[in-house]
Amino acid sequence: MKLSEFNFELPEELIAEYPSKNRDEARLMVVHRDTGKIEHKLFKDVIDYFDEGDVMIRNNTKVFPARMYGNKEKTGAKIEVFLLRELNRESLLWDVLVDPARKIRIGNKLYFGEDESLVAEVIDNTTSRGRTLRFLFDGTYEEFKAKITELGETPLPKYIKREVEEEDEERYQTIYASEEGAVAAPTAGLHFSKNLLKRLEIKGIDFAEITLHVGLGTFRPVEVEDLTKHKMDSEQVTITQKCADKVNEAKKNKKKVIAIGTTSMRAIESSVSTESLLKPFDGWTNKFIFPPYEFSIADAMITNLHTPSSTLLMMVSAYMGHELMMEAYQEAIKEKYKFYSYGDAMLIL
Repeated sequence: MKLSEFNFELPEELIAEYPSKNRDEARLMVVHRDTGKIEHKLFKDVIDYFDEGDVMIRNNTKVFPARMYGNKEKTGAKIEVFLLRELNRESLLWDVLVDPARKIRIGNKLYFGEDESLVAEVIDNTTSRGRTLRFLFDGTYEEFKAKITELGETPLPKYIKREVEEEDEERYQTIYASEEGAVAAPTAGLHFSKNLLKRLEIKGIDFAEITLHVGLGTFRPVEVEDLTKHKMDSEQVTITQKCADKVNEAKKNKKKVIAIGTTSMRAIESSVSTESLLKPFDGWTNKFIFPPYEFSIADAMITNLHTPSSTLLMMVSAYMGHELMMEAYQEAIKEKYKFYSYGDAMLIL
């Protein structure tokens, strides 16, 4: 398939600037792949589609406050620094993006905080906007992390045009987030509330946890018409033996396995045995799923509504069929569903 087949007109006002008032009361479009039937529900109604023994796979990655603002030495110019990943804990080396990039060269120093209590030196150029920074900090590693948390802000995606607000710290995070390392939230999981998790548990629906640390590659636009030429950024994944056992047991007992979000789906599809079972995994994946693609693990998928021409949309197209997906998305626009990170959800059965 070609990139141009994934384009559609999305009205600006359908991009969610804020999350729904209550997590589990976002809207939910339910799409049945076998019949093409489309239903309109609330997210908490997801419980009605699953039974005892079914397993939901969720991504327990935790977003850290990755966006920081510093000042360049001498000129005092304000520079945005987006922390991508830690390269070396001992040396406090980080892979970052800087903006405006043209002002930042090797050897420059950046100062953070009103008291300039954190300093970083640029030691390498990695891409046009990418840099390697070495932080200069007197104190323990725990104190350094606390300082970054204090100075950083919730890394809302750029298409949310407003300033970051206090509630974003809680709402741009799943309630089961535990493993820090993501610079973007696994957004399908944002709709689960404590109350809904409890109700699912009482009904006998189980959860298996994977970790995929979402990187900025999630938002990287596809710039080639021929999808086979697009390269995904690598993201770190952990699938434990316990998780694999739980999922494989459900499959063996003919129970449903549900992937919560494109990140969970990409993680599990990156580690499949020849018998189409889930294998434990600890490493990196750059798997790019686009049509046609044969899925091995999940019987259903929960996901948000994605941007035109995005890799996330391509995965959804591969999962539900391209024609049905385009039809569902036109329906979502007509019914004024909210799109993207803070938007509404879709359940694909």
